[in-house]
Amino acid sequence: MKKSLLILLLMVCPFLGHAQVSRPKLVVGIVVDQMRWDYFYYYNREFCPGGFKRLLSEGYRCQNTMVPYIPTVTAIGHSSIYTGSVPALTGILGNSFFINGEKAYCCGDDSVETVGSKSKEGKMSPRRLLASTIGDELKLATDFKSKVVGVALKDRAAILPAGHCADAAYWWDSSEGRFITSTYYMNKLPAWVEQFNKAHQQKKGFDVKSTPKGITLTFDMAEAALKNERLGLGAETDMLTVSISSTDIIGHIYSTRGSEIHDAYIQLDCELDRFFNTLDAQLGRGNYLVFLTADHGGAHNPNFMRANKLPAGGFEGWTLVKKLNKELQQAMGTTANLVLGENALRVYLDHKSIAEAGLDLQKVKAEAKRLLEQKPHIAFVADYESVATQPIPQPIRDRIINGYSRERGGDLLIVTQPGWINSVSDSNYKGTNHGLWNPDDSHIPLVFMGWGITKGETFRPTSMADIAPTVCGLLHIQMPNACVGNAILP
Repeated sequence: MKKSLLILLLMVCPFLGHAQVSRPKLVVGIVVDQMRWDYFYYYNREFCPGGFKRLLSEGYRCQNTMVPYIPTVTAIGHSSIYTGSVPALTGILGNSFFINGEKAYCCGDDSVETVGSKSKEGKMSPRRLLASTIGDELKLATDFKSKVVGVALKDRAAILPAGHCADAAYWWDSSEGRFITSTYYMNKLPAWVEQFNKAHQQKKGFDVKSTPKGITLTFDMAEAALKNERLGLGAETDMLTVSISSTDIIGHIYSTRGSEIHDAYIQLDCELDRFFNTLDAQLGRGNYLVFLTADHGGAHNPNFMRANKLPAGGFEGWTLVKKLNKELQQAMGTTANLVLGENALRVYLDHKSIAEAGLDLQKVKAEAKRLLEQKPHIAFVADYESVATQPIPQPIRDRIINGYSRERGGDLLIVTQPGWINSVSDSNYKGTNHGLWNPDDSHIPLVFMGWGITKGETFRPTSMADIAPTVCGLLHIQMPNACVGNAILP
């Protein structure tokens, strides 16, 4: 009798232990591309009760969340949010960067093919991402029974958040006017995606990303994935990552003020209201966990700033670096190409060409640094290899180090004076850019809402890298393998 009882207890205990792990039915990560933190309040009077205002009233608001690295750009932001890490560890150094002297796109992968169109827009995968994501760790924790799906108009905004083990990532092919994926995930689009594309087909070549219609289209696709993949309705927690790309494209074209960006955020607010209602209907209010944040912010247009007596200007780093190559050649007495290029104010020297010309890399770099420091509107020029000992304010120095990789990260970083953004220097320029350490670019919104969240607010310093460990902590799963952040919630 005792032996039978012992056997019964041994059989039951594992199930009891498993049942004690409480998790939501679904985790939804929403990233708004180029959303400034202050947009929560700048447009607040016009928001409806069920969109941003619901997040702010029901959620836990982190009012002092900063991007912990430079440069602040889309690919890095999306990868850092979901890995809890920084470029130095994830390998995602920008939207594009150089790997051992060869230019590379963050998600480019010639070993895969497009699924859903005949273009090259689907030759993408997460293989250049060196770290695991929230979704990857969720898969591991549930023996790969959880579903993870990523949706965005930009490929990098769908692929990097979903991670390596995702069931699917879908992004927009403007050349064909439809959602696509790659053979990294599948060999054929699901029937529901084909049906969605037929119902939402856009004119080939039309850039829907540059209109508020792209916001609606993204949420339409997210809802279709939610319903057709039955996310949140299985035995294990699922995850849906959604990125809103149109806000970034519209911001780049029209900047932070005016009817275009206003209309985009009012549309986004309406779509959030609709999406939350859909989640409530499918899963039940309080049965899902949502977080909303941004991959980076955006600076005010420099002409707008100057018109209001504020110091600002367009820096045109790409023009400066082209001139730098000629100045370096003259200084070093060579006709060899010495500069590969500039990306987000990173300066990449041509190591191979420098070696073939018989020049010393350190001397070339020191001369490049000296020449750049003579230019106007530059606060610092950081040598990545020795930045820890350079007289640069600590918070900025730490972010430079976090954004550096020996293999992919460049040689020098230009830090401009406040207000001087890496944009066109033209009195007729209406747009904006991002990429800098300044709060315009690095202060991002962050709100958690739903399952396991008690409404509240914190003003203590938090980091983009804290999002992943917070979500993983709530789910009682291991944080991603390159995570350097800390859980936020009490």
